[in-house]
Amino acid sequence: MTEALRADCGRCFGLCCVALPFTASADFAVDKKAGTPCPNLGGDHRCGIHARLRQEGFTGCTVYDCFGAGQQVSQAVFGGRDWRTGPPERARQMFDVFPVVRQLHELLRYLTEALALAPARPLHAELRALLTETEGLTGRPPEELLALDVAAHRQRVNVLLLRASELARAGNRGRGKNRRGADLMGARLKGADLRGADLRGAYLIAADLTGADLRGADLIGADLRDTDLTDADLTGAVFLTQPQLDAARGSAGTRLPASVTRPAHWTARRG
Repeated sequence: MTEALRADCGRCFGLCCVALPFTASADFAVDKKAGTPCPNLGGDHRCGIHARLRQEGFTGCTVYDCFGAGQQVSQAVFGGRDWRTGPPERARQMFDVFPVVRQLHELLRYLTEALALAPARPLHAELRALLTETEGLTGRPPEELLALDVAAHRQRVNVLLLRASELARAGNRGRGKNRRGADLMGARLKGADLRGADLRGAYLIAADLTGADLRGADLIGADLRDTDLTDADLTGAVFLTQPQLDAARGSAGTRLPASVTRPAHWTARRG
């Protein structure tokens, strides 16, 4: 992924810690309304408990990624103007713009990955054109961003991403299963052969995928919270993001695509 699609908290005004709401739960220790700074946010826009978020009950923060939207909104859309030093109207506008740009940056991340898929080469021209168009949207003035029909744009991108996924998984056709949007919460899929499977938007919360073969599977939007990926093989899996992995459990034996990194909280290899 390009640097523009990686969160750079040093160039952001702590937008995810202010703009977004959260509810006291297993993911967050307290309630917080949208537009209200998190109690752990310091005056320098840095998290005061960043090194111990999980221990303090803020696991939800550790699995969130703005895909670079924070610095884009802070530095490009608002020209480096801090929400703390400006009028309340600008702060509210910045908080409203942030989730819009975050969605666009997530789409940029998927489009960038699709362009790296050799089997999707017949679609590269279309993908590149849509990537350029989406990049242009992220730099529009706040008023235009707030008026943008993000859902319609996402649908256009999704159609192309689905075609790219089908081309990338064609070699596994006949082996992979269509589990798109399936409710697989808590499913026992230990050692399952899911090569090239369509798992787009599947609910895999707390599912046991220990030792499962997920090579070439499409995991876009799949919910992997507390999914056990110990010793699973995700080599070549498409549209798998770092937040998905950070929400899951795994081990040193879990094989991953080059586009993501092994979460620090994962366990060592078993046995």
